[in-house]
Amino acid sequence: MPPTCTSPRSSGVTGSASKPRSFARFFGTPIFLVAQTLLVAVWIVLNVAGVTQFDLYPFILLNLAFSTQAAYAAPLILLAQTRQADRDKANTEADIQHREALATASAEQQSLALQQSAQMLALLEQNLVLTRRVEELSHRIEALTAEVHQRLMHHEA
Repeated sequence: MPPTCTSPRSSGVTGSASKPRSFARFFGTPIFLVAQTLLVAVWIVLNVAGVTQFDLYPFILLNLAFSTQAAYAAPLILLAQTRQADRDKANTEADIQHREALATASAEQQSLALQQSAQMLALLEQNLVLTRRVEELSHRIEALTAEVHQRLMHHEA
């Protein structure tokens, strides 16, 4: 049965192959969103207030930074989603195989139980026949013993 894939190590993904997943996870965290919002707010305030004027309105450099971020983030997120879909598919296939194995084992156990039940019934039937035979023989022995006893009593008299 294939291993379930829940971590980079168990899925065989290590080193640089797990970086896209890490980046994709980071892009969706509250820390990233708050940090990016603060950075953009400080950027705009510094440029609008005139503290610095490296990116004046309409903030073309800021727009370029967002475009660059989106250009890198989108493929990384898609790559992470593709890998997650592959892991999900592997887990689903493993679950299917496990369920099939359980169903096969259950069917085998039921078959074995039926065979054992049939054997038990056959043994019980044989036991009943033997018990009746023993009872018949016991009655026969008792009758013969009584007959022998009676003959001995007549012979002595």
